[in-house]
Amino acid sequence: MSRKLLSLCCALALVAGMMGVSATTARASEEQSMIDGSYLTHDDESVGYDTKKTRGEDLLAGYSKCARLGPGMLYAGGTTIAAHKVADIGVGVSVERAKKGDDRWTGYTAWQKFNADVDRIASNKTLEVEGGYYYRVCSIHSANSDLSSSFTDGIYIEEP
Repeated sequence: MSRKLLSLCCALALVAGMMGVSATTARASEEQSMIDGSYLTHDDESVGYDTKKTRGEDLLAGYSKCARLGPGMLYAGGTTIAAHKVADIGVGVSVERAKKGDDRWTGYTAWQKFNADVDRIASNKTLEVEGGYYYRVCSIHSANSDLSSSFTDGIYIEEP
């Protein structure tokens, strides 16, 4: 009898703990602000994967990444991966910023990189940025005539 009671108590505690975690996670996501599909976070990094409308023959995947390297320092980059070696492959990376309460992102900086006869390309930079903003990275991925795009959530960069 005491074993059954102990098992029942453990099961109830487990269920109660799981419900508490679920409620906390749901509440946290409801409170996060979002601008143009990107959450404003205080995470150390964010990765966004490409969203293809149609599947081409050449472009396999693409992603954008941003990471906080410290106060006033941001890592930003994008990668394009082709399904095989292609004649032309490229990635265009743009960094945008916003403050909490803004209704849109504003451009901060951008660059692009192209290559030929390879199956992948990446471009990244370490940037010294103004603190007090959320920054996100958007990338355009191309492999021959196939195109896609990706973007990250915004990560907060503190003042140096």
